[in-house]
Amino acid sequence: MKFRFLGTGTSVGVPQIGCTCRVCTSADPRDRRRRCGAYVTSAGGPSFLVDTPPEMRLACIEYGISKVDAVVLTHAHMDHIAGFDDVRRFNTINGTRVPCKPGDPLYRGLPYRIVGKPMTCYAMERTVEQMHTIFPYISAKGGENGLFRPMIEFSSADAFSIGSVSVERLKVEHSFPCCGYVFREEGKAKREEGVASIAYISDCHEIPDETIEKMLGVDVMVLNCLRERPHPTHLSLENALAYIARIAPKKAYLVHMCHDLTHEEWLARLAGTNVEPAYDGLELKG
Repeated sequence: MKFRFLGTGTSVGVPQIGCTCRVCTSADPRDRRRRCGAYVTSAGGPSFLVDTPPEMRLACIEYGISKVDAVVLTHAHMDHIAGFDDVRRFNTINGTRVPCKPGDPLYRGLPYRIVGKPMTCYAMERTVEQMHTIFPYISAKGGENGLFRPMIEFSSADAFSIGSVSVERLKVEHSFPCCGYVFREEGKAKREEGVASIAYISDCHEIPDETIEKMLGVDVMVLNCLRERPHPTHLSLENALAYIARIAPKKAYLVHMCHDLTHEEWLARLAGTNVEPAYDGLELKG
C-alpha cells in the first residue's frame, strides 16, 4: 500500500488569505499546506481518495493522479469535502465509450459518448445525509442529457475492502460527526512493497480507549496536531504526542497544522522522537 499526503493544513489552508507571517510567506514548499486529504494505492491496483478537500483537483494534477476507484470520507466539514464535485472526472475516466451518431439526443459532434462508471463513497450514515444536503444532485445515475454529475453509490459500512486494502472505521470526538480509519494490507502484496498498516485521524480533540486499542502498533500513525496551544476541537502538540506514545506506531506524522510553526520548527520540536510533520506530496512507500 502506498500513501500520499494531498494536503496537510488546517481548514483555512497555509498560507492564509491576507496573512504576511513568516510561515505564510515562507519560501520552503513544505510550508504550503493544502487542506487535508490523501491518496491510497493498493498493491493489487485499486486506488482511493481519503476526503476531497477544496484543492483536490490541483493536487491530483500536480501529483499525476488519474486513477481513483473509490472515496473514503472522514466527515462533512467543507475543508474535507468541498472538492467532491471533481470526483465526476474519475467517473468519466473509469467509464466506457458507446457509439453516438447525428440525430442521437446526446450527440455532441463526436462518434461516441462516454457513459460514466459510478464509484462507491464510504462514510458514516450521518455524513452521507449531510453530503446529500450539500450536494443534492449526487446520484448513481449522474446527470440528465449527458451533463456531468458525480456518480456515487454511498456505503455506511463500518468495515470494507478496496482492492487488497481492508478498511476499518474509527470513532473519534471532534464536536461534529467525524471518524478516522485504519488501512491494512495483508499477505504477499504487503510484503513486496509499501506500508502494511496506517491509522489516519485528521480531525479530533479526543480519541476513545476503544479506538486506541484498534490502532496499537500500526506501522504509521497520521494524526491531527493543529498547534502547540490548546484548541477545543483539535489536538495540541502535547496531546497528540501523548496519544502517539500510547498507540506506539513505528512512525507517526502530524497533519492539519496551522501557520504557527514552519516545517523546520516542527522538526525541531519533534527532534529525538519517531514523529515528523507531514508535508503536501509526501509519499509513504514502505
